[in-house]
Amino acid sequence: MISYLQHIPLWELVLLGAFLVLFLYQVYFLFRYMWLRSQASEVQQESVVASTPRSNKPHLIQLDLFAPTVKGVSVIVSARNEALNLKPFLQALLEQDYPLFEVIVVNDGSEDDTQDVLDAYMVKYRRLKLTFVPKGARVISSKKLALTLAVKAAQYDYLLFTDADCRPESKYWIRDMVRGFEANEQTEIVLGYGAYFATKGHVSRLTQYETLTTGLQYMGFARAGRPYMGVGRNLAYRKELFVRNNGFASFAGEKAGDDDLFVNHTATSANTIVVSTPESITWSLPKSSFSAWYQQRKRHLSVSSLYTPKTKFLLALEPICRGLFYALLLVLMVVAAWPVKVAIGGIYLLRLLLQYGVFARGARLLRGERVPMVSIAWFDITLPILTLFLLSSPRKRNQYW
Repeated sequence: MISYLQHIPLWELVLLGAFLVLFLYQVYFLFRYMWLRSQASEVQQESVVASTPRSNKPHLIQLDLFAPTVKGVSVIVSARNEALNLKPFLQALLEQDYPLFEVIVVNDGSEDDTQDVLDAYMVKYRRLKLTFVPKGARVISSKKLALTLAVKAAQYDYLLFTDADCRPESKYWIRDMVRGFEANEQTEIVLGYGAYFATKGHVSRLTQYETLTTGLQYMGFARAGRPYMGVGRNLAYRKELFVRNNGFASFAGEKAGDDDLFVNHTATSANTIVVSTPESITWSLPKSSFSAWYQQRKRHLSVSSLYTPKTKFLLALEPICRGLFYALLLVLMVVAAWPVKVAIGGIYLLRLLLQYGVFARGARLLRGERVPMVSIAWFDITLPILTLFLLSSPRKRNQYW
């Protein structure tokens, strides 16, 4: 073998060495920033783990729901033309098994039957509270205005956010998210996971892969002490944190960012915790077409340039290394001698198996859909290309809507 290596051209050895370095970094990234532990808390290892009478699964702490100090929770939902989604999903929020909470729904200038649906629920549920953004309000992001109005109306310090098209996994969703606050007195932000229902078609598979990848990544970064984002489908923070940071004032000129930018600007390793118990997740309806997914993804990425410099560097480094890895894989498979081709082919398969193990474990712990290896192999290459295209496309000037 040593004799054979001595006959390999220097340039080929350099490429092979670079290929190995890129492989090792990606393995490090997978297990450092995307490996999901089975613990309920992904950040605070010292959290007390206990089992509740309703389940044998581990949770953050034993929460005494009858203690006089139990914290109230304000669940906040912004609804814009969401009548069809509120009908089946709002009841799941209103019937949570938690002693002290309210649900605040903001009618964000809806033009459908949203208000009629909300009025019908108001008759049955006293814990439901309504407010609204007037139709035709000239603001760049009416959702930020809607959430701000809801926060001001909230009577409790714990704010739990979700979307109108979301359904909690169980009636214990609020309990599990509140345990994140109770695990550590410094906790101000609790990051939850928002999954998508699986449907038929390529768009659904793409959505499943992209959602799981993003979820494992932002939870893994938080667990590693580098929280950088959360998703509005399942996010909680203290009202005092919102007030102290003047809400969304620092990025009020952006349409998006009410969830990820707020977390990016306020989260620290000390004040952020991840809750990833199966009963803490929410489920949303995926986009039905590629164009709808494309526009949604483009809107989410439109504010990534406002992330902190360290966050942008860490998030950009991995896909750059991945792109170089695949480029060198292609080059070496074309120009290298057959023993080298066999070696790099084995390295690629090993990387794919490790990636599949990380993703399969994460999907299983989060009760997500099974991610086929074929999907991982395909989207691992195509999704970064789509993302690069989205990031490089010109941004439209923010307009009122």
